[in-house]
Parts: sequence; C-alpha cells; structure tokens
Amino acid sequence: MAVLKVIEVLANSEKSWEDATRKAVKHASKSLKNIRSVYVQDQSASVKDGEVSDFRVNLKITFEVE
Repeated sequence: MAVLKVIEVLANSEKSWEDATRKAVKHASKSLKNIRSVYVQDQSASVKDGEVSDFRVNLKITFEVE
C-alpha cells in the first residue's frame, strides 16, 4: 500500500501559467521523490502598465512517501 502526501506550492513565471507549473514541479523534484501528480488550484496574474507582467499558480503536489 502506498502512502501519499500533498503539499501546497506557489510559483510564478513571466511567460505563462504552464511555465510557472513546470518551474514549480522541477524545483520541488529537487527535494521530493516520487511526485505522482500536480493539481492547479488557482491561477492569477499581475498587471503592470496595462500588460500582464507575471503569471502565478497555486499548486498541490502529490508524492509517494517512502
């Protein structure tokens, strides 16, 4: 039987929400093993001078506990 744990992670990107998600998973995988899935809980963006300047995601990452 596998035991899974869920953590909440925030990340941002100047490119896109997808890029922010990829950055979060890549960074989390440096300290977490066996990442199984990621759930995008929330998305937002910052606006500066009438343009989107920053994409933000709030993620839940699920990984298997050894």
